[in-house]
Amino acid sequence: MIHVARLFLNRLVLTDVQMAEMEDCEGVIATERYGSQESWKYLLKDRRMKRQKDAMDGRLAGNSISGVFKSVFLPQGYPESVSEDYLQYQLWDTVQAFSSSLSGTLATQASLRGVGVGNQEATVAAATITWLLRDGTGMLGRILFAWLKGNKLDSEAKKWRLFADILNDVAMFMEIAAPHFPPFFILIVCIAGVFKSIVGVAGGATRAALTVHQARRNNMADISAKDGSQETLVNLAGLLVSLALIPLVTDNPLLTFMLFFLFTVLHLFANYKAVRSVVMETLNEARLSIVLHRYLLNGQMLSPVEANQREPVFLSLGRTVPIKMGVRLGDIVQGPGELQLALKNNSKPYLIGIKNATVCVCLGSDASVHDEIMAACQALCLRNVLHNDSSLGGALKQLANTKDPWELVSQSHKMIDQVFYTFLKELDQAKWQTDRTLLDWNEWRVEWRKKRS
Repeated sequence: MIHVARLFLNRLVLTDVQMAEMEDCEGVIATERYGSQESWKYLLKDRRMKRQKDAMDGRLAGNSISGVFKSVFLPQGYPESVSEDYLQYQLWDTVQAFSSSLSGTLATQASLRGVGVGNQEATVAAATITWLLRDGTGMLGRILFAWLKGNKLDSEAKKWRLFADILNDVAMFMEIAAPHFPPFFILIVCIAGVFKSIVGVAGGATRAALTVHQARRNNMADISAKDGSQETLVNLAGLLVSLALIPLVTDNPLLTFMLFFLFTVLHLFANYKAVRSVVMETLNEARLSIVLHRYLLNGQMLSPVEANQREPVFLSLGRTVPIKMGVRLGDIVQGPGELQLALKNNSKPYLIGIKNATVCVCLGSDASVHDEIMAACQALCLRNVLHNDSSLGGALKQLANTKDPWELVSQSHKMIDQVFYTFLKELDQAKWQTDRTLLDWNEWRVEWRKKRS
């Protein structure tokens, strides 16, 4: 009994010692935080646990307005749950949405005036037919554009995002100008409706692609929902400004065009800054071309930030030497002899050839993502050689002296074998994503009979 009592007393003493140590540490027994927004600590006072806001948090305890604003309009876990470029992009996106809302008000007023609102001679039937024709042509344009360009929107999201906003401004200008050309009013508003339908497809699809980039915790739905809340708030602010604006521009075409020009300039500038602020770590053809060119020129590996700053954001009308990836076998070889030439020095799961001044890549069914990156790199090298680029790196200068297309392809296989795996390793070290790409591959996959060595 004495022994048991002594053990019990020892445990009590140990507990008092532990509690004394806790009290020596200002009574803090645990800390917790809510992302980067709040920090709390648990104190032990009079043998009871008390929760208290951390004084080192740097935030005022009564500053609840900003906390509510963040929880309503920003994704949960911000800023850790989104990409680093999220805030800058959203700020510019807010500016462009506000200016676009005001321009849309001017365009809507002009359209209503054009269909006869305020004109006693206009009929409801004529206005309804005009509206239906505009909506109908817009629906057809939406289907046609999604069919022709839907697969391009992921790989060139920045370009199509900016293109959509430029086209939206063109459509609104046409709607504002349409009432001044009564004989062509229906034709003009129908064309504007087609343009706006294209804007809807391109803008929505590219916004989804950017949301995938911004989501760092698989929280795409949350980011999309909060983006909708931000846009609704901006449109509400635009609505309030429009209520004061409409009486000023009614029956004043000159002021209407002047304000539209001002809002359009602001809208386009904000959109340009928005897409420029996006830093995507996934490789598309443009970013891969920029990174590979610099690497072959002087061995420097550009970071995602540096490459994105150099990436063009306007759609180009055409390239001197286009690249087609994922083509049919018949687009590269027309017989067994050319197949043997395509396989010369080639142990890779893809075939590459030059046909009609176009670099074509035929992908094997067992090709991995790294094989796709390698094929795209080789195609880009061939394009630079065929384009007679004056700033070719040392590895490409040796290829420039080769005139026969199949011999050029054969030598390019040797060159890419020497540089690619080091290049791929440095891509990973520079924080580029190499487990997936945004390269514009078509769906053809081929299995050729000759066994690759």
